[in-house]
Amino acid sequence: MDISEILRKCDHTLLRQDATVAEIRQLCDEAIRYNCASVCIPPCHVAGAKRYVGAKMAICTVIGFPNGYNTTKIKVQEARDAIAGGASEIDMVINLAMVKDGCWDDVLREIVALRDATEGYILKVIIETCLLTEDEKKKLCEIVSSSGADYIKTSTGFSTGGATREDVQLLRACCGPHVKVKAAGGIKTIQDAEDMIALGADRLGTSRIVKLAIEMEKAAVAAMPTPAAPATAPAPAEAESSQPSEY
Repeated sequence: MDISEILRKCDHTLLRQDATVAEIRQLCDEAIRYNCASVCIPPCHVAGAKRYVGAKMAICTVIGFPNGYNTTKIKVQEARDAIAGGASEIDMVINLAMVKDGCWDDVLREIVALRDATEGYILKVIIETCLLTEDEKKKLCEIVSSSGADYIKTSTGFSTGGATREDVQLLRACCGPHVKVKAAGGIKTIQDAEDMIALGADRLGTSRIVKLAIEMEKAAVAAMPTPAAPATAPAPAEAESSQPSEY
């Protein structure tokens, strides 16, 4: 599979707690350059990133992240605030305590509440597969399929594990055909990405694939013959100072 095809399925991601405005802007620049599906960024950066990219790139953010134990009311408000700031894709974390207690109706009600709050926008449901039994994964596939959500997503990338090939295959097999699968966490190589897509992933949450594309470009440039230097080099342009805008 051509790397450009993989990149079109990538949510270019930076969710570190200390991510700076400059880093978010760089992420956006890279996502635009490599034609990614979206940038996935912390909620505090959504409005600033939207002002920065305009209509050039979709903005995705996370809700109830990374633990999922916020109340439904708070998650709904987070989602509405993110959309007001310019997000067009919302990745919510389910309440895993509800799952472990077997409160399936409550799990469904929460996802439906987020679906209602994000109507007209893409909603992805993060189920954190590394903390679930196989039966819990299958039950959540059933719930997400009936909730109206657009995607089921494997992982936050902040727990004990990320996406596995086995989990992507299970989610694709057990969800309705109208639900797409996003694999996130631990996707480090082109082979990882190709395997996840082949097994049914429609989106990949990763920053590594763009980094690999950049490395490949640098290697290709380094392999090219070095052109002769001009007799007189032009004077370097004077650098412009810029301050990051407020969040």
